Amino acid sequence: MQRRVQFAVTAGLLAVSAAFAQRGFRSYGDEEDNPAPMPADAGEKTEWAFGRLRYPSGGGGRRWGGGSWATDYPKADRQFVQGVRRLTRIHTKSVEQVVDIDSDEIFTVPWLYAVEVGWWSLDDRQAKRLRDYLLRGGFLMVDDFHGTDQWASFMESMQLVFPDRPVTDLDDKDQIFHVLYDLKERFQVPGIQMFRSGRTYERDGYEPKWRGILDNKGRVMVAICHNMDLGDAWEWADHPRYPENYASLAYRVGVNYIIYSMTH
Repeated sequence: MQRRVQFAVTAGLLAVSAAFAQRGFRSYGDEEDNPAPMPADAGEKTEWAFGRLRYPSGGGGRRWGGGSWATDYPKADRQFVQGVRRLTRIHTKSVEQVVDIDSDEIFTVPWLYAVEVGWWSLDDRQAKRLRDYLLRGGFLMVDDFHGTDQWASFMESMQLVFPDRPVTDLDDKDQIFHVLYDLKERFQVPGIQMFRSGRTYERDGYEPKWRGILDNKGRVMVAICHNMDLGDAWEWADHPRYPENYASLAYRVGVNYIIYSMTH
């Protein structure tokens, strides 16, 4: 009888553990109709993983307890890496890796994605950690922030990271746009707010801005997608109303940024 009880308890714990590992993430708003199941091979060891940066928000955050870092998470991440698997030979993990800016793990992930950085708020210590990460060879892609107000908020923290490095407009001839796909003709990639507004822009972010911060050798350390929402394009690429041309550009830009970060 004692063995039977022990077996039942053990089986119950294993079932709970398995259920926790396979459970879906909490949904918000439109995501309720756009689930992101846990892939069967989520535990596979690979050579590259999609690193999503978890950062503190100064205001306006609306997901995961007020954290804007988790916008479009995890559907955008998982659907994008499916494209990376199809379009490249990079051995890619099927799920995202959330990386806390305060954790030493940041120095083990060569490529990071930060979304809605118009809401982030870094302190001096976090800014120093991000600066150290980038100068050691790390790469940061920022996306989904719009207009002059959110740009000013983004730059308030970014100037703590690099007070002595300017933000530059990336030229069409820059290598980052040509490592795999030739992306000479780029355009504004809108979020799904387009469905209700009919506009590709948000706030006063009328023009797409492809910008960067470079190291001393001219390598792009921070790739800035301002007045765009590539994360929404990844997340909603499977939606019949989301235009294919926007989704295709978003995937190609992301793939180029990954390969550039691994070769420069």
